[in-house]
Amino acid sequence: MNKKILIVEDEKSIVTLLTFNIEKAGFSTDVAYDGAEAVKKAEETAYDLIVLDIMIPEIDGLDVCKHLRMNKIDTPILMVTARDDEFDRVLGLELGADDYLTKPFSPRELVARIKAILRRTNKVEEIEYETLNIGHLTILTDKYEAVLGGKTITFTRKEFELLFYLAKHKGLVLSRDQLLGEVWDYDFSGGTRIVDVHISRLREKIETDTKNPTYIKTIHGLGYKMEEPNV
Repeated sequence: MNKKILIVEDEKSIVTLLTFNIEKAGFSTDVAYDGAEAVKKAEETAYDLIVLDIMIPEIDGLDVCKHLRMNKIDTPILMVTARDDEFDRVLGLELGADDYLTKPFSPRELVARIKAILRRTNKVEEIEYETLNIGHLTILTDKYEAVLGGKTITFTRKEFELLFYLAKHKGLVLSRDQLLGEVWDYDFSGGTRIVDVHISRLREKIETDTKNPTYIKTIHGLGYKMEEPNV
């Protein structure tokens, strides 16, 4: 069965271009021309991925992303912005987007990003159910959740993928480039900011003091390491 992609874009010429290239790559497509329509379709249909433009009518792409994540819809989101504005990109990632593209972009790059996100999604779905324990943190791979101090913590898909990878490689220093390659399965030309944003979000959820983390340590000049806290 073909993977189904929802394209959220209000410019019909761009919709035509995206639809042609995404379907040429072997996917099926659906289209929403504004944010309200996008929310409705994403809630009613189980898409495999959403290509979401930020500047759309009714509800902008950032609010669409926020709404979906708040309502536990974890469909992977590839966010598109017309501005080369780091604030938009970082805010999109903080709201739960999996990746971003800045216009103009080539159809080849778009398809590559889509395939990379879907490959990684498939890998996580194939993970055998297991429980990982680190300090007081219990990671439940069958639920994409963790338990800390009796409290259940939920994650976006990408947050969970990163947490799982860090936990599986506990005690090892992992560079940002390595995390990009293994967790995002893509060589981001935009730099490694996406890793730092997701690390920050994980720390907000599992660390008592985000400025003095005990689980996910920054190894300056090298990357990050997950380790057993001194408890």
